[in-house]
Amino acid sequence: MIWNEPVECASSTKIKDIQSRYLKKLVSNLWKNSPVYRSKLNAYGIKPAQIKSIDDIKRLPFTVKDDLRDSYPFGLFTNFDKTAEIHVSSGTTGNPTVVGYTKEDIKLWSEVIARSLACSGAEPGDMIQVAYGYGLFTGGLGLHYGALEMGLKVIPTSSGQTKRQLKLMTDFKPRILACTPSYALFMLDEARALGMDPRKSSWEIGVFGAEPWSESMRHQIEHSWNMLATDIYGLSEIIGPGVAQECTHKIGLHLQWDVFFPEVIDPKTGKEVKEGERGELVITTLTKQGIPLLRYRTRDIVTITYDKCQCGRTTPRISKILGRTDDMLIIRGINVFPSQIEYVLLKIEGTLPHYLLVVDRKNNLDILEVWVEVDEKMFSDEIKQLRAFENQIKKEIENVLGIDVLVKLVEPKTIERSEGKAKRVIDKRKI
Repeated sequence: MIWNEPVECASSTKIKDIQSRYLKKLVSNLWKNSPVYRSKLNAYGIKPAQIKSIDDIKRLPFTVKDDLRDSYPFGLFTNFDKTAEIHVSSGTTGNPTVVGYTKEDIKLWSEVIARSLACSGAEPGDMIQVAYGYGLFTGGLGLHYGALEMGLKVIPTSSGQTKRQLKLMTDFKPRILACTPSYALFMLDEARALGMDPRKSSWEIGVFGAEPWSESMRHQIEHSWNMLATDIYGLSEIIGPGVAQECTHKIGLHLQWDVFFPEVIDPKTGKEVKEGERGELVITTLTKQGIPLLRYRTRDIVTITYDKCQCGRTTPRISKILGRTDDMLIIRGINVFPSQIEYVLLKIEGTLPHYLLVVDRKNNLDILEVWVEVDEKMFSDEIKQLRAFENQIKKEIENVLGIDVLVKLVEPKTIERSEGKAKRVIDKRKI
């Protein structure tokens, strides 16, 4: 089903008119109510009256995460008196990122999540188990609001308490699971340890996001849980989950173009790349009121297409996240994304979907060690066979990356599991 057909199936001409109208209002609002943006616009020599259409967006300044941190806590709020809800990121350095929602923003969030759930194959009346974290993290509440908007029955389990998650799934029989893909695999381990047959679960649809994941991981989840695994994309700075979502055809994530204007740029030059080329996703929040953002650089690497989808939607589609400009590892001058290594590992029979990259520097040379869990049967083989398997993995990773790596095979459950975002990299270098 399509939740909002007039928008999701609209012509590009109609949407461009909507986007142009919204952008003019947005720039005027920021000029009047945001000292930070007024200063940015002045620096670019831009006055609101100069913005005539969405085509003028390229004349406007970018926003980066440091703008939010430097304005901590409420410097980028343009409607603080009407703020109804506040969320905070778990930033790793400096001040955390604070985002706010007015009641209108909550309605908007509910709408885009309802569209996302419908896109994944959900139907009104379905039951959904929301195993994203609730609280300051935007995942749980975002899915919760949208599910209510769509008319779903919500089980707000939040993350963790995995045995209870599995019991509620068994007893209540929800059709939809929403959580991080790594937690879906974490629950898979627990289900098997409890003697359950995961393929007999009630979950038919998975709405997975909050971390990058590969097609190989999707296959693992779909085969093991006997479900359709779809990707949802979002980030707290923009609205949370619901910015884009895969439909059942799984050929890109439909981006809600009447609400979020996308650009894909070369991260070095800031210039727009051609359709289908890799680049950094930039998003402008066209209608958000609490903290509207202008040309926000997400640091996520994607491609974008504007072709009409087989599902009937005309919304632009972004690829799954191909990497990030800020979690990219540079090892001996080579750019390495963890997702590249994951892609290799999950194609090799005998490896498990749990790995760890340990980066260090010895004798002024960067060293990358890849810890790989292998299944019990493989680990019980003779040392000679294990060495051959280790060399196979090493060779296939090196063919993709173009650099030497060390491979360390470890037993199942050696690598620490996560009930939230999986930790894939330990960088010991002092850079």
